[in-house]
Amino acid sequence: MQLDLDIRATLRSGKRSFNLHVQCTSSSQRIAVFGPSGAGKSMTLKAIAGLFTPSEGHIRLNGRTLFDSAAGINLAPQQRNVAYLFQDYALFPHLTVRQNVGFGLRRGWFNPHARTRLEKVDQWLDAFHLQELAHQYPDELSGGQRQRVALARALVSDPAALLLDEPFAALDPALRVKMRLELSQWQQRLEVPIILITHDPEDARILGEHVLYLRDGQIDSAENKAA
Repeated sequence: MQLDLDIRATLRSGKRSFNLHVQCTSSSQRIAVFGPSGAGKSMTLKAIAGLFTPSEGHIRLNGRTLFDSAAGINLAPQQRNVAYLFQDYALFPHLTVRQNVGFGLRRGWFNPHARTRLEKVDQWLDAFHLQELAHQYPDELSGGQRQRVALARALVSDPAALLLDEPFAALDPALRVKMRLELSQWQQRLEVPIILITHDPEDARILGEHVLYLRDGQIDSAENKAA
């Protein structure tokens, strides 16, 4: 994965303002943006996904320009070919596991039919050991199972990168350790580039080949390092 990021934005609330200026380049397959709450991590990830528009700068992924303020380029989220995994996984409660994963292939608002079987969906159900759970609904699953469904749905469309927003924050400590190791193994096996944001140093240590330390809206060059 080739990431070229140089974005600026200013957010104001009353008399308070927050300045974001994130600049980095990386060729790592596993990038972790690490820092405390309020550092600008979510804004940075959402800018890459197209869910937040910086005021200046550019975002290039694998040589493709997703955003460039000077050139007037700002691709819509669905045009960026990246998958965004929300912190709460955002599964559809009225859809089965199979339908949730199949939704990642849909273009439009119609839900996949409960009995529809697609080879690509089966591939990812198998990859994440979800075939036996395919007929179940999200509220019938454990936290780890819900995360695996969300990952399968994100990856079924073959994204150029998987964006992870605090992927283990909703899990209890023991499950967090387990899922962190599983995600590391899946990423290595499936060779899907990831960019994750986290405030947990263990996430950054285990999953970050290239760790970007973000503080007060900027990369801390004194601590920034590549593994």
